Amino acid sequence: MPPAGNMEWTWKDMTMSKTEIQLDRDNAVAILTLNRPAKRNALTVGMAEDISKICDQIDRDAGIGALVVRGAGGSFCAGADRSVLNEVSGDPTRGDHFQMLGAIYQCFARIGSLAVPVIAAVRGAAVGAGLNLLLAADIRLISENARLLSGFLAIGIHPGGGHFRLITRLAGRETAAAMAICSEEISGTRAVEIGLAWQALPDDQVEAKAVEMAHKAAKDPALSRFAVRSLRHLSEIPWDVALEAETSAQMWSLRRRPSTL
Repeated sequence: MPPAGNMEWTWKDMTMSKTEIQLDRDNAVAILTLNRPAKRNALTVGMAEDISKICDQIDRDAGIGALVVRGAGGSFCAGADRSVLNEVSGDPTRGDHFQMLGAIYQCFARIGSLAVPVIAAVRGAAVGAGLNLLLAADIRLISENARLLSGFLAIGIHPGGGHFRLITRLAGRETAAAMAICSEEISGTRAVEIGLAWQALPDDQVEAKAVEMAHKAAKDPALSRFAVRSLRHLSEIPWDVALEAETSAQMWSLRRRPSTL
């Protein structure tokens, strides 16, 4: 169930699988729910395409200042639906098969490039592409007993979607090797210890905390958008270059404030 206070989203010329991807709005916070609990929210191509469309919609709506991503039924995302993988494996060289996988990978690439900060509220299992999805977010709040598993090699396929890069940028090469090559599973508590998540919480507190943090970020949507863009672009460049870039951004924000603070 969406958190109390949600208002109906205005769908603008969009055709979507509303039963499998739900979008709710709580003032300046958008809440995206993967809603396929019988399949642990495994992603179909249609669901992935809908997520990308939602990201385009959020980018265009200047009144949105943050996004929460979550899964229905107490599980985050079991990765790409096996039917997609089975179909692609029949002839991986076919152009439409390449596009099918590309649509799934594009959806969490869009999450990672969204104009607003993204908070993943992670409960239950996150596997394969589902792990990629949460790692694409800016902040991860996670259930203490969540199960994070790469899962690719365990079913005989190479990781995809920039999987190694997503893990190494947060927790380093050794964690990527243990999870992706040796198929080591980690809990939410362990994820926080190694830098893959911000905070581990009791399962029933995860989503409420994610929405609470999203509202703090979204208080000033324009500033939130500018700040998260700086965070993503400046975190991996030399300090002196970041200093100059942040000064310009800070001057922009100061011009928006009253003369007396």
